[in-house]
Amino acid sequence: MEIAVGLDRGLGLSWDQYRELGRHAARQGYRSVWTNAMIGREATHICAQWSAATADLVPGGIGTGISVVPIGYWSVPALASCAATVGEISGGRFVLGIGSGALHSPEFRRSLGLRDELRPLGTMREWLVTLRALLAGETVEHEGRAVNLHGVALGSTPPKVPVALGALGPKMLALAGEAADGAALNWCTAEQVAANRELVAEGARAAGRDPGEVSMIEYIRICVDEDEDLARRGLVRALIGYALAAPGANKSLGYRGHFGRMGFDDALTELEERRDRGAALDELIEAFPVELARQVGYYGPASGAAAGFSALAKGLDTAIVRVVPARPGIESITAVMDACPPSEL
Repeated sequence: MEIAVGLDRGLGLSWDQYRELGRHAARQGYRSVWTNAMIGREATHICAQWSAATADLVPGGIGTGISVVPIGYWSVPALASCAATVGEISGGRFVLGIGSGALHSPEFRRSLGLRDELRPLGTMREWLVTLRALLAGETVEHEGRAVNLHGVALGSTPPKVPVALGALGPKMLALAGEAADGAALNWCTAEQVAANRELVAEGARAAGRDPGEVSMIEYIRICVDEDEDLARRGLVRALIGYALAAPGANKSLGYRGHFGRMGFDDALTELEERRDRGAALDELIEAFPVELARQVGYYGPASGAAAGFSALAKGLDTAIVRVVPARPGIESITAVMDACPPSEL
């Protein structure tokens, strides 16, 4: 199992801080550093900075990855070009994760001028086929609902850039097995990781692939502080935006559907009803079930973080310590990194 660390773009880091934390990760023995992606500060540039900043500590620089790029903001050739560039800079030590993001939302599609008939599963299948082909140095001819490319090529073949698919539901997990190099999970119980691995394997076997070709990757959130209650609030604050459905949203889709499938529907419905009656965020954080938070992440003293992380990492090929700081400042970030040294996992 590869142990990595994840630094959220929402941490508000400067470029110097990104570089220094990448160096700290390399010194601690982490194999790779990962970030998320969204509109705004561009994630492939962050990965390129980490690679360059650590080249004197790790031959070729520390590995990097993105989990995941929401494809609604991109075209296939543009993202392939950026990923190929980081692949070259890193000497083939970069993993690109892509996902449908909020493509299931009509409001999201409308905000970006995307075709209203686009749906996550079919769109991601087209993206995987065409993106992986471009990154393999092929000239792509594809006429589809989501992607239309005619005679498009990068002009060179970069080092291999594995493409992982952000997957929550059974059909997307099967697609990862069918057509991706990896499945990028998020907010999973240990039992859900095992179930997801089998769904990915079924998809791979159905496509005539070896399931061992498809890596299982996941962010595991860790928030450490000697003040356990402060750490609890930090983890729940990071979790609650994923777990609760927006008012009026379909609760079977996206992360809300994911948490429902893991058995948390009743608890989350109660919180959503409190919110809709006017409860403030701090009140919802205090009411959030502790047992739910503990099943998908770790909070508490640094001394227990490695064991908590290891319990949630079983069955993964790349387990990522996703840093959730309990307090403002770099010290709280490095406290998480230091609490889960790969040598002890």
